[in-house]
Amino acid sequence: MSAQMREVYSERAGDRYYEVRHPSGLRILLYPKNENNSTYAVFGTRYGSVDTTFRVDGEEACTVPEGIAHYLEHKLFESEDGDAFSRYAKTGAAANAYTSFDSTCYLFSCADHFYESLEILLDFVQKPYFTEETVRKEQGIIGQEIRMYDDDPQWRVMFNLLTALYHRHPVRIDIAGTVESIAEITPDYLYRCYRTFYNLHNMVLCVAGRMDVDRVLAVCDRLLIPSKPQKIERIFEEEPLDVVRPRVEQKLSVAMPLFQLGFKEPAGPERLSDRDAAASDVLLEAIASDASPLFRRLLDEGLVNETTFGFEYFEGTGYASVIFSGDSRDPDRVAEEIRKEIAQVRENGLSDEAFERARKSIYGRSVASLNSVENIANGMASMAFSGRDLFAYLDCVAQLTKEDVLGRLSVQLRPEYSALSVILPQ
Repeated sequence: MSAQMREVYSERAGDRYYEVRHPSGLRILLYPKNENNSTYAVFGTRYGSVDTTFRVDGEEACTVPEGIAHYLEHKLFESEDGDAFSRYAKTGAAANAYTSFDSTCYLFSCADHFYESLEILLDFVQKPYFTEETVRKEQGIIGQEIRMYDDDPQWRVMFNLLTALYHRHPVRIDIAGTVESIAEITPDYLYRCYRTFYNLHNMVLCVAGRMDVDRVLAVCDRLLIPSKPQKIERIFEEEPLDVVRPRVEQKLSVAMPLFQLGFKEPAGPERLSDRDAAASDVLLEAIASDASPLFRRLLDEGLVNETTFGFEYFEGTGYASVIFSGDSRDPDRVAEEIRKEIAQVRENGLSDEAFERARKSIYGRSVASLNSVENIANGMASMAFSGRDLFAYLDCVAQLTKEDVLGRLSVQLRPEYSALSVILPQ
């Protein structure tokens, strides 16, 4: 069976990429930018820290220790013959990996020897090697990492917020797990999670930059090990819409208080559509960007600064929130002003000028991001796991109406489902 390939072209972006359904089961997204001097590749799986209870093909449900997705990411770089980083050193590629709440991705960027580096990526990710000895060794290393993050103010302000927002969903648990949970990890657990989530039907390969499409596919034909399709059911306890507590604080070594204000909203197994995601982005841009009345007011009163104040739409399987963050001498006052601004927009709507400014800003940044091969490859991977599309999102932003954007307020930014996390100076 040969690979099935389709070309996806965007008149708005003036660019194209190729989507390939490989006979091995892998979805491959290739975005040639041959005027670029570098190439960036991401090989990822839809498997993150929240996937601790699951069922495969209707079999009995399995619960594994918290932190195992992150642990598996660390261990996969090792093999009987050494580690993948030493192999990359010979090609000159800069390699890394990360585990998020919903995905694990292995990546590299390079200016030369791209195809040799791609061979390394496809090879080591498909060849797990776990022993009792290597698993025990890693427990000490990751245990130190967990303890280090326990004292990291930026890390703590986020997870304190998530524990204030979520009663049961595992998004409230540190991505690396706990010292106690990683002590329960065994080679058997690692192999079981690997066989479940590193099935090629659950994965994606995204490449952007200087490449020959046929040559990339030739490497894939040679190295990809076919997988059988399987159904993975991710199991979560029912999560109430109300928050655990409206405010949480902790004292750590910081010069200025840090805050995160989160607004929880209903979430199911499916992510937002391209259109709803675009509408949410424009809504937040209109309310809190550096061109908004809210931001100018907070800045003029010395309540926030230009470099740290920000916002994001935070979503995944079974969870969704809007989060505002920054540092401030008076975090509670900032939270009060944000809630007041949301109430004003809910009551009076957005002016045509504010809507158009926000929409054009999101559109402009989205188009500009297509100049970066790193942004393209990571964006394609993220959207693939979300069931969205790079160019479809761009089209949605261009076609949005003010009514689309204000329609998101029916489920977003509800003050009764909000919580504030603060880190205070010791």
